[in-house]
Amino acid sequence: MNLKTIVKKAGPYAYLVPALAVFALFLFYPFFKTIYLSLYKTNKMGQAKLFVGLGNYSELLKSSSFFNSLLVTGVFVLIVVSVSMLLGLMGAVLCNKTFPGIRIFSTAYALPMAIASSSAAMIFKIMLHPSIGIVNKVLGLNINWISDPRYALVCVALLTAWLNSGINFLYFSAGLSNIDETIYERASVDGANSFHRFFYLTLPGLSPIMFYTLVVNIIQAFQSFGQVKVLTQGGPGESTNLIVYSIYRDAFFNYRFGSAAAQSVILFIIIMILTLCMFRLEKKGVNY
Repeated sequence: MNLKTIVKKAGPYAYLVPALAVFALFLFYPFFKTIYLSLYKTNKMGQAKLFVGLGNYSELLKSSSFFNSLLVTGVFVLIVVSVSMLLGLMGAVLCNKTFPGIRIFSTAYALPMAIASSSAAMIFKIMLHPSIGIVNKVLGLNINWISDPRYALVCVALLTAWLNSGINFLYFSAGLSNIDETIYERASVDGANSFHRFFYLTLPGLSPIMFYTLVVNIIQAFQSFGQVKVLTQGGPGESTNLIVYSIYRDAFFNYRFGSAAAQSVILFIIIMILTLCMFRLEKKGVNY
């Protein structure tokens, strides 16, 4: 094989080099560096100093604070995913009809995806203020929502769910537009009511989009950070100490970069296992 033939065959792969370089710099290197740091005790500059093997993981598995963050994160993810998908689906179904002002409503339902989480959290914090907040004034209550352990996690989760509902609305709207309208007409002729059409035609037709949305929403919920940082900073107590915020606090407040790296690896493993399980169950619940 001469040089010209080699260059000709290798030519298409050269177009992958820029993308691979970006992935290597911003994805692969941080990933392997995190695994490397999780095996060491570090100094305040994040430099590996003492090799401890699985010592950081062992400490985490003995830490009640870490298990609390896992539990809090699980509850948070459950609320966020269920509420955000429900809001997105309801908005998409409501806007799937043609009526005056439909574009205004569609824009309003999709708007949360264009709002930064930190900005929304600051506005939400004012709304939930115990004395001047509109929520207490409308409901006639006097509750310090984000300073009460009973309500803080729910407040943060609902804000996150609303922020995620915008992109879910777009996903479900795209899915509804791909469902053939004639099947609804035939179902109506056969006597199917709105309830039957929704549960036996709409939901099965949306199952591929719902599966994709479920996976994306779970990953996004596990990675939520900005709203926790602005609203509660992991408190009161540790009621909103999500695992991502725990990683941030260990690394940049306690300067325990090895422990933070170990938590990052555990978070990666949890998300990977959940994703693999969902893909294994895909064929049982998704209709293509």
